[in-house]
Amino acid sequence: MAASSLTPMLTVENAVGAIDFYRAAFDAIERERFIAPTGHVVAELAIDGLSFFVVDENREAFNVSPASLDGTTVRINLVVDDPDAVAARAVAAGARQIFPVADQPYGMRQGRIADPEGHHWLIGKPL
Repeated sequence: MAASSLTPMLTVENAVGAIDFYRAAFDAIERERFIAPTGHVVAELAIDGLSFFVVDENREAFNVSPASLDGTTVRINLVVDDPDAVAARAVAAGARQIFPVADQPYGMRQGRIADPEGHHWLIGKPL
């Protein structure tokens, strides 16, 4: 099997607010936004050309947010040129620092933040 793409879909309580956060924290660009017949927002965003989706929580469709789970099961690994600056920008935009950016023994300069919706982002670069 050859995969041609792999695109994360982040379920959130408030897609419009999450879109605003990703724009402010990561310079995300909104590529498309759909409003489902149920009123739920589905938006495609991109960070430096890399796509991901943000979708409103919809329990009937088995889409639950970290807030409903009281945690998250996925970490998003964002590799950037300046992880210190990007992590600081994310915190300034409303993220919570989990681990500060630091040199790691596995060859990365990396830290972890939780976005306002509860998704965890590893922000780093190879050493």
